This record gives sequence, structure tokens and C-alpha cells, in this order.
Amino acid sequence: MLFSRILLFALFSACIGLAPIVVSAEDRIPEPVQGEDGLYKHNWFLESFLDLKEDLEEAAAEKKHFVVWWEQRGCPYCERTHLVNLRIPKIVNLIKKKFTIVQLNLWGDKDVTDFDGNVIKEKDLARKWSIRFTPTIQFFHGDPKRVGTKPGNKAEVMRVPGYFKPFHFYMLFKYVDDRAYDKEPNFQRWLISEGDEMRKEGININKLIWADDLKLK
Repeated sequence: MLFSRILLFALFSACIGLAPIVVSAEDRIPEPVQGEDGLYKHNWFLESFLDLKEDLEEAAAEKKHFVVWWEQRGCPYCERTHLVNLRIPKIVNLIKKKFTIVQLNLWGDKDVTDFDGNVIKEKDLARKWSIRFTPTIQFFHGDPKRVGTKPGNKAEVMRVPGYFKPFHFYMLFKYVDDRAYDKEPNFQRWLISEGDEMRKEGININKLIWADDLKLK
């Protein structure tokens, strides 16, 4: 499934004329700190008491989208997301401005208060929400009433498992921020359509995002 998704995106890149452009070292955001749990931490992730309903309401009050971001120790695609995608200012600025991120550990033992008010361990919540891969990013509607007391796998507007290259990653957050899923629920079709429109407008997609082939240390 994940391989098929990556293959599809590789084909989309070819369709819209995307070629990798490496961002210079001085333009990259510094590497994030790795915590004792093995997860990479960013100071703009929400410092949460892990009451998800409260976090969602706080995001809504700030007119932001709410995101639950699942990871685990030793996950190579998690590492690449942090050390490549989340070191690109264009991506980070969009996420910081429009999204509230709560990071959870697939195998973690922290107590989390679910949207239904029940307190549950991270690892048990992952099973409850059918989270099986990392990274998995869950996007939720900005209106808490649309979420209510539903479990996360029923309340999410979109779920993304695995690693996306920077261009696709950036466009994913644009897709959610624009709530384009209301008109086009298929992200892949939307992405191709956006690429076609950009080309018609004379936009050079190669200059919109960088670092597709940044090498990890």
C-alpha cells in the first residue's frame, strides 16, 4: 500500500514537471532535538496535557487545523520527515501559521484523554484509532462540533501514513488548509489538477519547494 502511494507520487511529480532542487545548508532550519523517547521535538509543536478535546478547541479558537502526529523510536521515515521536510522554512512557516500539532508515540505509555473523555494510554489509543504505521498524520476539522466524541479514525478528515517528499508534503498541508477535500476528496487527483493550473499560469513548480534530495547525516 505504502509502496503504491510512493510510486503514484513519483508519477505525479513527472506529470507536473517537478525536479529536485537542493536547499543550501545556510537556508535550512537547524536540526530538531531528539527526546529520551527517541522522537524528534520541535518547539512549535503543542506542549500539550494530552486532552485532545481541549487541544482541538484551542486550535479552533486560533482558527487553526488540528493534527495528531504519530511516530515511534527508530522510524526512518519519521527521521526523514523531521530532518528534511521540517527544516524547510516554506513548509514550517505554513504549518506553524495554520496548524496545531500534537505528537503521540505509537508505543507510548502517556495518558491521553480521547475526544470522548476516556483516558487511555498512547499505545492503546493507537490501536483504538487503527494507527499501524509511522509517521501517520491525522488531520481534523477546525470545528470541534464536527469531531464531537467520535474516535479519531471516524472524526479525521484525512490520514496520511508514510513519508512524502517535500513538494507533496507542502501541497498536502495546502490541501487541508484550503479544505479542498470538501470538493475533491481524492488528494492525488487534486494534486494533479493543481499542477496543471500552475503550469497554465506560468508558475515554475521547481521553485516552489526545495530539498527533495537533501541527504541525512
